[in-house]
Amino acid sequence: MSDKKVLLLGAGFVTLPTVQILSDANIKVTVACRTLESAKKLCKDIKNANPISLDVTDSKALETELEKVDIVVSLIPYEFHAMVIKAAIRAKKNVVTTSYVSPAMLELDKDAKEAGITVMNEIGLDPGIDHLYAVKTIDEVHKAGGKITSFISMCGGLPAPEASDNPLGYKFSWSPKGVLLALRNSAKYYKGGKIEEIPGPELMGTAKPYFIYPGFAFVGYPNRDSTPFKERYNIPEAQTIIRGTLRFQGFPEFVRVLVDIGLLSQEKQDFLEKPISWKEATQKILNAASDSEHELAVAVASKTRFANNEEKARIMTGLRWIGLFSDEKITPRGTPLDTLCATLEPKMQYGPGERDLVMLQHKFEIEHKDGSKETRTSTLCDYGDPSGYSSMAKLVGVPCAIAVQQVLQGTISEKGILAPMTPKINDPLMAELKKYGIEMKEETLA
Repeated sequence: MSDKKVLLLGAGFVTLPTVQILSDANIKVTVACRTLESAKKLCKDIKNANPISLDVTDSKALETELEKVDIVVSLIPYEFHAMVIKAAIRAKKNVVTTSYVSPAMLELDKDAKEAGITVMNEIGLDPGIDHLYAVKTIDEVHKAGGKITSFISMCGGLPAPEASDNPLGYKFSWSPKGVLLALRNSAKYYKGGKIEEIPGPELMGTAKPYFIYPGFAFVGYPNRDSTPFKERYNIPEAQTIIRGTLRFQGFPEFVRVLVDIGLLSQEKQDFLEKPISWKEATQKILNAASDSEHELAVAVASKTRFANNEEKARIMTGLRWIGLFSDEKITPRGTPLDTLCATLEPKMQYGPGERDLVMLQHKFEIEHKDGSKETRTSTLCDYGDPSGYSSMAKLVGVPCAIAVQQVLQGTISEKGILAPMTPKINDPLMAELKKYGIEMKEETLA
């Protein structure tokens, strides 16, 4: 495929495996980023990669670059994808993204088909690898005349246990803001045939221990809206459909306190526009009597609840670790959430030699044609390589690169706005992923 050319938008941490794999296949990759320095850094020592500066909101500049290539890979924030797809429709160029298909993207399905282009989405880890193995088992069960009565899928990108050494048991491989904002989303899912909803502020209170392997102390909670998957996965018979997030124990209780005391608020506050001390900022956020540690602790306790004194001590120690009661100056960002993120980012980075962990598990309750029942799991447990790719970068970047190659080869040839929801699209992707050692392990539990 040495004559093929790709425009890759974005230079975030998951882009490196994508660029490397495409380059190794002799595909020329133009890496476009708003800041040329970021693109240059990504292309360093990669033979077929060329960095450029590009603002995707400049549609003329974007179309000029699209004219030079066969396909565009959009790895920038999802809100820009529709803009990129519109430009690709005008230029009649194929597109790959790793993001969920948003309503704005779905609206472009007819135009994409008329332009004769393939827009392949949701091909990273979650969404991506999760779809491949959900569709595989569901399709096998249905073909054999069986039913899926329950589908629960849990996924977590976490530090490896030995690197989970802070009060949240969590580290950021990208901007903490997105991670913290997700904790305020409401959740909706099917349970026992009924739709259940949880408002955002209550989400952390619903987290429960979730057993996968004895060696891991996971907790799980539902993630956003799982109800469309009844139709997307073609399981109208399923009574329970929950897609959720995994974290280590202790995380939800800690985050719930941050929510209760107002630190995840996105409301502008004048006092967060200048570099005051954290204890002063905390006093103002809590409306505490003074900025003494005792008064701040009293104010925290008045706004939240603790299961017991042991948990209270653990969480208070964590708040001290963040620096909320200290003389340390804030990095003023205008809102409690943004100001907290500015402090957490340096404290919660991966250190040298530390690795991340991805755990993804589907649990299917199956009723076979003969009436017998089975519990089946598909599990992916993957660690990052401290001297190579993080697990998250690999499990998003590799599927993305494979999808790009398969669109270029014509293996994925359907037109319009696509996602990996059919064996026709998925089977070749899974076969190729196995060559990189990426597959979910299937087991019957009962």
